[in-house]
Amino acid sequence: MNIKSGRRVIPALFVLILLTGSCRVGRFFYYNFANITDYKIFPSRPVHRDSLNTFQFAKTQKNSAIENMYVTDRKKNKVTLLSLIQSTPTVAFLVIRSDTILYENYFGKYNAASPVASFSMSKSYVSALTGIAISEGFIKSENDFVTTYVPELKGKYFWDKVTIHHLLQMNSGVKFSESYYSPFSGAAAMYYGRSLRKQLSKIKMYSEPGKKFEYKSVNTQLLGLILERATGMTLSAYLEKKIWQPLGMEYDATWSTDRKNNGIEKAFCCINAVARDYARFGRLYLQEGNWNGKQIVPAEWVTQCTQPDKEAGGVWFYNRQWWIPSETDCDFAAIGHLGQYIYVNPAKNLIIIRLGNGKGRQPWMEIIKEAAKNF
Repeated sequence: MNIKSGRRVIPALFVLILLTGSCRVGRFFYYNFANITDYKIFPSRPVHRDSLNTFQFAKTQKNSAIENMYVTDRKKNKVTLLSLIQSTPTVAFLVIRSDTILYENYFGKYNAASPVASFSMSKSYVSALTGIAISEGFIKSENDFVTTYVPELKGKYFWDKVTIHHLLQMNSGVKFSESYYSPFSGAAAMYYGRSLRKQLSKIKMYSEPGKKFEYKSVNTQLLGLILERATGMTLSAYLEKKIWQPLGMEYDATWSTDRKNNGIEKAFCCINAVARDYARFGRLYLQEGNWNGKQIVPAEWVTQCTQPDKEAGGVWFYNRQWWIPSETDCDFAAIGHLGQYIYVNPAKNLIIIRLGNGKGRQPWMEIIKEAAKNF
């Protein structure tokens, strides 16, 4: 065998070994990393809208403010916001103030009816469902122990000390690799795996809970399992009943699952919806959980989730599955892999949605915050 042919065969053999040794690793290579169209490759459950109840944002005429707005790019250059949107893998960008769409545009093959994978924005939905479940008595308190709902973890590692609050705050002490670029990581195992319940029953820990913030998606997946068991409903059904239909979403959504039969929703990543419906969820939190006079999420829960909390083992920039961009501006965001954002600024009565198939190496949270100051 000559050197050139050997170089071709060795990688092929390596991939063959991976494919035969692990279906999950094989899927990682076959699908070539996560993509905002991955809802097409996974089984899912529907989240139906209420066709008789659709909330509509008002629309304004052409907004000149955004056309002339400058922001700071990653190289610290001042560029127009529109040029930055158009030069990056952005597929949707919306600006909504006081229930009026000031700017809405879609790029490539995307339009207002195109679903986009939420990735970790779904964590903020799981947080909302947790608050609702507590208010309805399905869960007594966020201080309930995880093993109350996941008894298969009793007596293992430090799990008897872990509470729902620890999962929400990402300081449970769980042992888990969050890498999105390794086929052998815990994140890949959950994203491409087909037995999440089994995986969760074997989750290890490396420290006692409440010691240190570490962003680990498995915390949210455990929250999803707890919600399923506490409510007796799938996450999709609970989302549909408690949020999707009451908010008058414009389109049906889906929530990807690990398998077709008796699957569980990928709570940590995989709601699939359109940009305006993501904005409606932002509006729910902008209105402190109230939707046109009906309290959907307890106001106290919304307040707790969206303000800095420097408790022991916590960090000011993350609270109960929401990101806090500033210690002083009172804004907050749901953020997902590849640059998905639901940004809410109550002081400006503003919602900004950015969806994309990558960030284009741009600091989108800083860009969005800078843009928000100009509205």
